[in-house]
Amino acid sequence: MAFDGIVTAAVAKELSEKLTLGKIEKIYQPEADELVFLIHTRNGNLRLYMSCASNHACIHLTEQTFENPAQPMPLCMLLRKHLNGARIAQIKQVSSERIIEIELETQNELGFSINKVLIIEIMGKHSNISLVDAESRKIIDCVKRVSIDVNRVRQLLPGKTYEYPPVQEKKPFREVELSDIEKALADGTGMEEVEVRAKALLYHIGGISPAISRQLAGLERNFSCQESFEELENIRKKVCGDGRMSPTVYIDEEDVPREFHAVELLDFESACRKVSFDTVSKAIEYYFLNKSSSNRVRQKSGDLERALKGTLEKLYLKKQRLLEDLNNAQNSENYRVYGELLNANLHLIAPGAKEVSLQNYYDGSMVRIALDERFNGVKNAQIYFKKYGKAKTAVHEKTAQLQDTDMDIRYLESVVAMAENAASVEETEAIREELVEGGYLRRRKNVYSPKKIKSKPLEYFTSTGYRVLVGRNNKENDTITFKTAGNKDIWLHTKDIHGSHVILFSEGKTADELGEKTVFEAAAIAAYHSQARSGENIPVDFVPVRLVKKPAGAKPGMVIFTGNRTVWVNPALPKNQIKTSN
Repeated sequence: MAFDGIVTAAVAKELSEKLTLGKIEKIYQPEADELVFLIHTRNGNLRLYMSCASNHACIHLTEQTFENPAQPMPLCMLLRKHLNGARIAQIKQVSSERIIEIELETQNELGFSINKVLIIEIMGKHSNISLVDAESRKIIDCVKRVSIDVNRVRQLLPGKTYEYPPVQEKKPFREVELSDIEKALADGTGMEEVEVRAKALLYHIGGISPAISRQLAGLERNFSCQESFEELENIRKKVCGDGRMSPTVYIDEEDVPREFHAVELLDFESACRKVSFDTVSKAIEYYFLNKSSSNRVRQKSGDLERALKGTLEKLYLKKQRLLEDLNNAQNSENYRVYGELLNANLHLIAPGAKEVSLQNYYDGSMVRIALDERFNGVKNAQIYFKKYGKAKTAVHEKTAQLQDTDMDIRYLESVVAMAENAASVEETEAIREELVEGGYLRRRKNVYSPKKIKSKPLEYFTSTGYRVLVGRNNKENDTITFKTAGNKDIWLHTKDIHGSHVILFSEGKTADELGEKTVFEAAAIAAYHSQARSGENIPVDFVPVRLVKKPAGAKPGMVIFTGNRTVWVNPALPKNQIKTSN
């Protein structure tokens, strides 16, 4: 990711031009590591987004809306106290580092004017956002508090004096001169290969990314020192001077963003398709929204999947132990035999004996029976009969527990499939709410009164014009199957594979009357919304809705059905169609 010092300079320049003298109207904190400021400017209200998440740290203007917790987080409340109504005096980059400072003019409780600084550090896993008193440089609070246990050199805690991250011994790209490039290339072992020259420039010049260093070194031919300096001058003019920037995102063959920058990166021109933008903010936002590794949906569903898989691991272990206990209980017939043999041979048991060998009158073999030396033969026989009684009871109890555990495992495996296929934050949150209601997850501390999430199944239309609904979670599965669909509509689901319930609205026709093409398209949709999305030749069961039943006490989405038929299809959605919500 090329959020280097040059991109930071471009962002600082754009924000300075658009937000200086703007007034902070509202402050939100959608996630623990995200902040959104609504700022009133001369050109209308603008929304500033900041994130210090390790996988998508950034700052840019945005037009996107965010879901906010019903109860603001403590840091959000503190920022509102200190910064609501604050005026932005200046926005600047610190040297050539990936640090942006927003200087703010505000008032304290007594009405006196005071200055504060919001410092955004964009440094991968070390990214942070800190609110600092401008005069004393004391930290008011941070998004990520860093104690001495985490970092002995630099702590970020309320009350501590703010210190910049340690700097490397590099010349800031803003200050680099021709002689600096000559020195850097002279230290590059004197070799002519572009990669060696690029590494030498990267080692000596601060604020540039590897892609920029290769560009300065020359791609098709080795630049001379003068040509490298002229290329750097051209970049500096665009991002720091009065030149025109060319924000660009580079996309690979799979339509996944590979890189972005405030200027064109020649290194990616031949291998990727480029998308140009009017502003740096739009380029950054497009990159992060479409980059799967930093996508907010993937992040949320990934957290949910990890929690689910952790719960499943515990259930798998519980099932294994129950099977072992059940096997032991089922093999308890010996306890009854030992008790009977002891009662029939009391005269052969010596007082204080630790064991006795008796003939088993069932098969004639000799049996060695362990005894509790503290008790006589009658008492030892009673002990074995008691063990036998407990074992018989355990068979019933363990069998019932095993059935419940199997039901939980099947249910959670289906939820994992839903989470893996979730395509929006709303879908992920609906799944999480379902699990909270079922008692599988605890409600998150920062959500005190969550909004009621309405059921909005996905909607498609086959090429023959028939409507298809797809449940996005198990509660929606129940809703569309037992409340929305009619008795004559067609219910579809992947065979022995976790996935969504799919309803094909048949308009009163049977599957044969609908035709093979319609049924196969609906089955392909069912296969697509299942764990077998990436597979081929997936079996899909279909049956009239009237033959689908929900057993008493069954988990959400769990059903039984009879009279089904099966088709084999490849997962796919109807062509030239975008899924919609009801």
